[in-house]
Amino acid sequence: MNKEQILSLQLKQKEFFNTGKTKDIAFRIENLKKLSFIFQENEAKILLALKTDLNKSHIEAYSSEIGYILQEIKIAIKNLKKWNRKKKVKTSLINFPGKSYYVNEPYGTVLVISPWNYPFGLLFTPLVGAIAAGNCIIAKPSEISTNSSKLIYELISKNFPEEFFSVIEGGAEITQSIINENIDYIFFTGSTVVGKEIFKSASEHLIPVTLELGGKNPCIVDKNIDIEIAAKRLLWGKFFNAGQTCVAPDYLLLNKNIQEEFLTKLVDFTNKFYGNFDEIQENFTRIISQKHFDRIIGYLNEGKIIFGGKYVKNKLLIEPTIITDLNYHSKIMQEEVFGPVLPIISYEDINVVIEKLNKLSKPLCVYLFTKDKELQSKIVENTVSGTVCINGTIHSIISHDLPFGGVGESGMGRYHGKTSFETFSFKKSILKKKFWWDWAVMYPPYKTSLNLFKKVAKYFY
Repeated sequence: MNKEQILSLQLKQKEFFNTGKTKDIAFRIENLKKLSFIFQENEAKILLALKTDLNKSHIEAYSSEIGYILQEIKIAIKNLKKWNRKKKVKTSLINFPGKSYYVNEPYGTVLVISPWNYPFGLLFTPLVGAIAAGNCIIAKPSEISTNSSKLIYELISKNFPEEFFSVIEGGAEITQSIINENIDYIFFTGSTVVGKEIFKSASEHLIPVTLELGGKNPCIVDKNIDIEIAAKRLLWGKFFNAGQTCVAPDYLLLNKNIQEEFLTKLVDFTNKFYGNFDEIQENFTRIISQKHFDRIIGYLNEGKIIFGGKYVKNKLLIEPTIITDLNYHSKIMQEEVFGPVLPIISYEDINVVIEKLNKLSKPLCVYLFTKDKELQSKIVENTVSGTVCINGTIHSIISHDLPFGGVGESGMGRYHGKTSFETFSFKKSILKKKFWWDWAVMYPPYKTSLNLFKKVAKYFY
């Protein structure tokens, strides 16, 4: 699609939005139901596209890219009328007699840009909120997950009119062509580097944005834990989707007092979950590209590998790998891993850990395993991140009721459930005054002394 075609589409969407049809609650619910039907009817096609692009197992693919979306849609349909109700607020005395309230208004045409690691999940989760809020939509899936992108285009173009919901395929140059004065809101999920470029382009047109970015999410393992459960939950969160998850535990900070025992359990359960590398290749997610593959295997040259380390270059597969004997200066600690490699650093003093974390970029998530309630509070109160998850890992992103998002270099803005609806809405304030009373004190010439005015005015605000 060239610039002229993009502009034509945007003007069609603007014209359609101005008809007011998307503001109708029945219209929104109808299209949410249609989206749910599309996912259910095309489940096999979606699973095949994800298998072809990323070699995703059907269980991981369904849970993160289909089932979660269907639940988001169900929640939106059930609660939309309640979410969209006007909210009455107090009216100050100076505005008596009058009424004050605000309503949720859609922005207009919103652009949703998604990454390759969850081609359906990270595109349609925010899109549910965009539809629920009453917007027109341009979706830009990642060109890297080719088969998923093509299927998304096919499903949307066949089932929705382009003036309401359209998909544009292409790379970075297409994205820049879409970002102009005809876009009213941008929702971007991807890397911090690209996020900064999106933010810069949006700022030229004063377009509001939500940025869901990445970062190195630390996982702190205290000595006061259930070692088996902690090991299993950590491994599941780390190696789900081969570690290609923005909220995956990036590295482990392990209390020295339980180091030997915990590492033994990690190896035991990794072997139990993933076993022989030759046997799991059929259902273990591949790395998306040669570039990412080469970057990740470059980490295998330092530290001590206590599990894994194998890879198949022509299949872009890397075995779940655990590396010890590292420090904060190691190569793997300088950037987000985004792959199935778990670096481990031991610690003795949690205060030193907190001090170190607060010198690093703010992550999406801080993970902590401990039964110690005092330590739980200490981490929550003394670290900065979008989310703190205690005694779990990527479990927190599954909640539809918890606002999800980053802070600082890990992003800005929130979504999921009701928060997605709020993200794609703005609050329009309304004040209605009556004619039958008017405060003469408001008007010049001002004859009241300032001292008297100050005594009386506090009751008017």
